[in-house]
Amino acid sequence: MASFRSSTMALPGNYATKCWPFSPLSLNSHIEKGQKVRLFKNYVKSDGQNQVSMWSESFAHPWRPLDDILHLCPKILLNTGYEVVAEYGKEIYVLMKRLLSLISLGLGLETDCLETKIGEKPKFQAQGNYYPPCPDPELTLGLNVHTDMCALTIVRQSEGVSGLQVIKDGNWVQVEPIPDAFVINIGDQIQVLSNGRFKSVHHRDVTNETRFRVSLATFYTPGKDTVIGPIRDPIDEQHPPIYRDYHFSEFLEEFFKQEGTRRMVKETFELKA
Repeated sequence: MASFRSSTMALPGNYATKCWPFSPLSLNSHIEKGQKVRLFKNYVKSDGQNQVSMWSESFAHPWRPLDDILHLCPKILLNTGYEVVAEYGKEIYVLMKRLLSLISLGLGLETDCLETKIGEKPKFQAQGNYYPPCPDPELTLGLNVHTDMCALTIVRQSEGVSGLQVIKDGNWVQVEPIPDAFVINIGDQIQVLSNGRFKSVHHRDVTNETRFRVSLATFYTPGKDTVIGPIRDPIDEQHPPIYRDYHFSEFLEEFFKQEGTRRMVKETFELKA
């Protein structure tokens, strides 16, 4: 399990808190369906293959470069100060690069190794998640158990309401929100690149009866044409490669093929003993 907190970067002007008005709840009546900017619900497939919606709603859009996406966003964002999100994205980018360099050092590699391996044209996606109060939290989840398909995720949680959980030693552990701190999740691509030394974290979101909850996740993902596979330097006879090389487009294809299930995507690319 690789999930940890970072509180070393203070966003100027309390930008993270100012981003909360741009939640799926506030955008519901303003957004049009599209590929780059979209409002959606996650679901799982029941035994009869029927789709069962999770108790949440998400708003997804690119977060870098901002100039390329402003024309795609609902007017309510532009009219209420979207520069807040722009500044937040700039600061998150700095933190992403710093985290990738530290993880590279942790693998005994050059500081720019992971950033280079993820490629020159990474995809930057943001996702605002809204979890309304649920009449019976025992019957459903806000988001089902999963790992992130990206390389790295930075999550900002709204304060005062818990819901994010990670698996530790076989048990679900609550990740309580801490003021001015982020949750950092290692994604599937870093697990593959590190040949399993860093694990992508299994996590889920639970609901509660009385209070809504909001989170803002930013993802750093390879481009479709990027080749992902175990970095060669740490591999030797004692540490043989666990995964085969693949284009990230192959990973995406398998990811969407498993939609609505307990996804086991990176396992598809494991080398057979």
